[in-house]
Amino acid sequence: MNPPAIITVPPGTSNREFLEQFARPGRVGLCGGDTLIDRGIARAERHATPDGQWSRWTHAFIFGERRTDGHQWVIESDLQLLRGHVQFGVQENRTTKYHDEKLYSSLAVLDFQLPPDAVNRVVAEGLELVSSRVRYSLREILGTLIALRHPTLRERGNLLDRDHSFFCSALVRHLYSKVNHDLTPGLDVKHTAPEDLFRSPVAHHTWTLERAMPNSRLRALAGRVKQRVRTRLKPARP
Repeated sequence: MNPPAIITVPPGTSNREFLEQFARPGRVGLCGGDTLIDRGIARAERHATPDGQWSRWTHAFIFGERRTDGHQWVIESDLQLLRGHVQFGVQENRTTKYHDEKLYSSLAVLDFQLPPDAVNRVVAEGLELVSSRVRYSLREILGTLIALRHPTLRERGNLLDRDHSFFCSALVRHLYSKVNHDLTPGLDVKHTAPEDLFRSPVAHHTWTLERAMPNSRLRALAGRVKQRVRTRLKPARP
């Protein structure tokens, strides 16, 4: 099978311009940033990369329809606070959420070239889960983090599986399974990480916008700490 086509757009492109150009219903979106949570997820996903490097992708979602309000919407499972209101689970948001380059330094759009009827089914199933108030599962994320360190567990069911719940990339995998598209064969649905979606062996086109690796500052800090520890532990010469 030929490797997926990856097109990297110029880093001077704004997030808004990138999404306006490539976001379409049924396509998969990925993002990464430089928050503490992003860095933790990126580091954990190093077990899913062939070279052990930190992943750039820490969240995944499905692009929904462009509504009469003129906005493209996304379907995602996420946790966010909005003016004292907590959204915790499968939800709809405008793509404007991802226009902030400071929060989302890396973006990707994956096009698995679904036919129109399959796109409609994926979006419809996502909206059904929004309406059903399917929860976000922190417990299942912990199960996935354990499995990332022990790859033989990834083909089995998530040890911390919960009914009526999905985290972000598991939701994407689930929605595509409804149209008989297995994006990450060999992995349990609830062991699917954003990096796995990016490396899907299923034929697709990918567009990326990258400004900075999310692990750069943390790695630099870790390097300085390790150097100080080595210096202090170095035995004194007689």
